Amino acid sequence: MEIAAWSAVVGLLLIVMALGDSLLARLPLSTSMLYLLVGAAVSPLWLGWTSLSPGSHAKALEQLAEIVVLLSLFGSGLKMSTGLSDGRWLLPLRLAIIAMLVTVALIAGVGVLALGLPLGAAILLGGILAPTDPVLASDVQVAEPGDRDRLRFALTGEAGLNDGTAFPLVLLGLGLLGLHDIGAGGWRWLAVDVLWAVSGGVVIGAVLGTAVGQLVLYLRRTHKEAVGLDNFLALGLVGLAYGAASLAHAYGFLAVFAAGVALRRLEQRASTKAPGSGWVDAASKGAVRRRRSAEIAAEAHADPDASHAEQVATDPKHAPAFMAHAMLAFNEQIERIGEVAAVMAVGMLLWAVEWRLASWGFIAALLLVIRPVSVAVGLFRSRTSGSQRGLIGWFGIRGIGSLYYLMYATNHGLDRALAANLGAIVFSTVVVSIVVHGISVTPLMAFYERRKRSGARA
Repeated sequence: MEIAAWSAVVGLLLIVMALGDSLLARLPLSTSMLYLLVGAAVSPLWLGWTSLSPGSHAKALEQLAEIVVLLSLFGSGLKMSTGLSDGRWLLPLRLAIIAMLVTVALIAGVGVLALGLPLGAAILLGGILAPTDPVLASDVQVAEPGDRDRLRFALTGEAGLNDGTAFPLVLLGLGLLGLHDIGAGGWRWLAVDVLWAVSGGVVIGAVLGTAVGQLVLYLRRTHKEAVGLDNFLALGLVGLAYGAASLAHAYGFLAVFAAGVALRRLEQRASTKAPGSGWVDAASKGAVRRRRSAEIAAEAHADPDASHAEQVATDPKHAPAFMAHAMLAFNEQIERIGEVAAVMAVGMLLWAVEWRLASWGFIAALLLVIRPVSVAVGLFRSRTSGSQRGLIGWFGIRGIGSLYYLMYATNHGLDRALAANLGAIVFSTVVVSIVVHGISVTPLMAFYERRKRSGARA
């Protein structure tokens, strides 16, 4: 397919989405469903304009999925405005650790007993499919930094954390298949791939997010410098956190998420205590002040008057909120573009998938049994309502993260026949998730919001 034809197709798709985004938000449809259909349409399934395949293009697919997931993780971190001492953080932590382990164990059990997979491949499949997707879950995540809803906070935090916590399980599966060094008795896997890589990724990301944020605020508040190009700051921090963590053999996914969380936390602290203003005694006053700063920052960012934006960006009180808002706004835009590319790529790959009957039974078990059970175990006796636990159990969206892990395993020596077998299961799961979750997200979240409002009035 020539570049001109690609340009026309992608350009038309972007214009249609820009014009119809508000309409789709009211319908039981998702933008990802449209991207998936367009990708399938240009593949050999219909028009035959491209013949993308998992085996021939595994490296490019891994890199594409990796970039899109990184952008989404940074945005998820920037949305997490609740302080680390807030009890709401226990929900995503329990989902990303306890529910994750239960999910992998159940998937591995089904893989061995029902799908006939060797133990290493079954654990690998669990690691690939266990993480929920930060890219496709935007409709059920925190809508804005001030959103403190437990359901949205839990799903946003889980998607941000479990793309990193799934990595040790993927490596364990590869190790049991002889494709990764886990050490005698698994000591290297536990010490390096679990303890160091997880903690190192979080610490490196948090330190870099805080340091970069403090440097920018110092230059803007004190010297009126480093104003503008917040998009460069966003991309630069994503690249720096990911690169530094990877060079230190830690998990870059966790580092990027932690950098976003640290930057948002810095913005909260700096907005509460502006230079020369003294501490705000009451927490409620601090919250009001942060919300007001966020409103002013959003208005200034949208104002075409560059001088007004620069004035707010260097204001001691509002500079932190302006920086965080500008970086999040840019990240959301480029993340949407990445979603178009990644989901279209999934659609383009469907022609090469060997569809199997066993996959459909497995998918039903994953969505209707394994995910709800793992959430029930992970959130046992938590401060969540029955409806919140039910929706968290349903919205275990699988997508671009699973594509990344599948391509990562393929590029690390996975047997071709086994890769095709796992690929059939993974792609089937992603397609079903995009469709069923895309159809159900609008009515279910609307129902949830109505119940929440009626409960608040009562």
